[in-house]
Amino acid sequence: MVMTLEADYAVRIVEYLTKNPGRRDAKTISENMQVPMRFCLKILRGLVQAGMVCSYKGSKGGYSLERPAGEITLLEVIESVEGPYMLSRCQKEEYSCGREHCGLHSIYEKVSSTVRQELGSYTFDVICGVRQGEGAQSGGPAEPDCE
Repeated sequence: MVMTLEADYAVRIVEYLTKNPGRRDAKTISENMQVPMRFCLKILRGLVQAGMVCSYKGSKGGYSLERPAGEITLLEVIESVEGPYMLSRCQKEEYSCGREHCGLHSIYEKVSSTVRQELGSYTFDVICGVRQGEGAQSGGPAEPDCE
């Protein structure tokens, strides 16, 4: 299994914002993280909606982390793009493989739970080697457009 390209881009964007505190415009983020601009804007919108990134309007606008990097997990970023992590579609309530008493369901659930727990244990301050107080938020006088 491979993480989607969109999830990889989301991780790169949060990594960049963690390592580069303050406001950063989408073009700068896109160029530095080698994320196509259309994907960058789409992902940034999703990260704003998820409450991880703050959007600033105007000529001095841009994006910054809304919360400290120590409060944003790898799992949260990946799931903001891909939805809840699960190993198999049979874990979804709306899907039924049609087999009663399938022994695979509990195995898939256990593996998915382990992966989610592991991804949830990594925060971006640790991933990026940023000490508390560095990175994270750095605003200014413009009003944020955080949702």
